[in-house]
Amino acid sequence: MTQVWNPASYQKSHGFVFEFGQALIDLLEVKPGQRILDLGCGTGQLTAQIAGRGAEVLGVDKSPEMIGEARKNFPSLKFEIADAAHFTAPRPFDAVFSNAALHWMKPPRAVARRISEALRPGGRFVAEMGGKGNISQLLAGIHAVAARMEISLAASEGVNYFPSIAEYSTLLEEFGVEVTFASLFDRPTQLEDKPTALRDWVGMFRTGFVTAIEPQRREAFFSALEEQLRPVLFRDGRWFADYRRLRLVAQKS
Repeated sequence: MTQVWNPASYQKSHGFVFEFGQALIDLLEVKPGQRILDLGCGTGQLTAQIAGRGAEVLGVDKSPEMIGEARKNFPSLKFEIADAAHFTAPRPFDAVFSNAALHWMKPPRAVARRISEALRPGGRFVAEMGGKGNISQLLAGIHAVAARMEISLAASEGVNYFPSIAEYSTLLEEFGVEVTFASLFDRPTQLEDKPTALRDWVGMFRTGFVTAIEPQRREAFFSALEEQLRPVLFRDGRWFADYRRLRLVAQKS
């Protein structure tokens, strides 16, 4: 099911997504004048940081809502609505950058092909995404509560793609993009400091699933989910997401 985005809520309550991406830009090693593609640019914060280092940047995202917000945030930068599995670059880029977005892009093989085609020979690909085991406790909680309440999980299945290092490296290398650095690591992430933080996360990142629950049953579902996950994802008065990230650097041959 297609994920629907609320850019205002994304920026206000889930800014940690692009804030963590700031360190990834250092790996990109931006040089003035380089052409860089920000794949899955969201509301444009990291696109602007890359541009601030002197690069010519194009930000693309499948969500019209996200691109609309990015254009309002940074009117001097270039943004386009594009599906990563079908995007065609007008001419090759020196680098492709992607933060917290590739796990939403499917099918992954088609996306990997487009990444390769977007890069010039010797061009770099720097990315971070949800990796194997990402949000496993969160998803287990959702599935357990949904099963008890006899709520269909159809709208939640197949939403994301969380690969291992070997899986994604093999995929890229099939299209001539060689991984030179890769790391799969846990990043437990504090959610917004408010009692509704867990349900807000689910509402943002599992919109199709929440929409499919009858409105009169949603409060009961969220209350049960908080009870289910409190022992593992609530500590020191804050809710956490059990993120596991795959970070990599690669180069096109």
